[in-house]
Amino acid sequence: MDTESLKIFCAVAAELSITQAATRLGRAPSNVTTRIQQLEADVGADLLVRTGKRIALSAAGERFLDYAQRLMALEEEARHVVTGGRDGGTLRIGSMESTAASRLPVVLAGYHLRYPDTRIDLATSPSRQLIEQVRTGKLDCAFAALPPSLDSADAMRDLGLQIRPAWTEELLLLLPASEADAADVGAIRTRTLAAFPQGCTYRNLAEAWLGTAASTDWRVHEMDSYHAMIACVAAGACVTILPRSVLQLTAAPAALRTLSLGRADTCLIWRTGFDVPAFSNLVAQIWEDPA
Repeated sequence: MDTESLKIFCAVAAELSITQAATRLGRAPSNVTTRIQQLEADVGADLLVRTGKRIALSAAGERFLDYAQRLMALEEEARHVVTGGRDGGTLRIGSMESTAASRLPVVLAGYHLRYPDTRIDLATSPSRQLIEQVRTGKLDCAFAALPPSLDSADAMRDLGLQIRPAWTEELLLLLPASEADAADVGAIRTRTLAAFPQGCTYRNLAEAWLGTAASTDWRVHEMDSYHAMIACVAAGACVTILPRSVLQLTAAPAALRTLSLGRADTCLIWRTGFDVPAFSNLVAQIWEDPA
C-alpha cells in the first residue's frame, strides 16, 4: 500500500468511474484498474463492486475510504511540519453554514493574501458532525457552536479537543409578517420550525426555547439553506432561527419580525497537539493580526 495507490482509490471512489478517474489523474484507464486490483490484493478485500460497466464502493471500500483519506492527510501534514510550512500545505476547515457565510470570507481572503501557497479545503456541516469530524481527523479544525452537552473546555478536552471562542452571534427567531403582534415566544401561533438537520446547535436551542419536545403541535421542516428558510418564513409557512450577521446578508422582506433569543459563541475547535504551520497561521489571522 502506497500513497499513489491511495490517491487513485480516492479518485475512483469520488468519480465512481475508472475512465473519469483516469482522466482526472492523467493516467490510462488500464493503469488505474491495475493499481486498484493491486490495492485490493494488498488489503485482502474487494473495495469495488463491479456490475457490467458500473462500479460502486463495497462495504469494505466504504470503510477503507475513510482510512485512505486520513492516511493521505497525515502524510501531507507530516511533510508540512518537517518543512516548517515551506510547502504551503493543506488546511481542512469545517464550518457551520452561518459562519461560512458571514465570518469566513474576510478571514480566508486575508489568509490567502498572506499564505497563497496553502490550499484551503472548506466543508460545511451542522456543529455536532463537525466536532466528530475533527475528533476523528477528517477535518483539521472547525468553527462550530457547542451543543449544551459539550459546552465547556473540560467536556471537549475529554474528547481530545481544544476550543477557543472566535465570534459571538446574536441569535434571532425570524417570524412571518402575520406574527407582527408576537411580543415573545409564547405568543407565536405558527407551529413549524425550519431548521438544519439534527446535529445543529442552533436548532437544538430553538427547539428548547419553543418547547417543541413538550408539544404535539410543533413540527420541524429540515432544510439545508438559510435562503430557503427565509423564503418559507416570508411565505408564512414557518419560523426559523439564524444569527443576526446572516440575516444582514440577505434581502429578507422588511415586514418580517424578529425576536432576540440571546447569544451563542462560535468556537474554533481542533485536536489537542495539532500545531502545523498552516493552522498556526490561521489562528494568527483571526486573533493576533486581524488586519
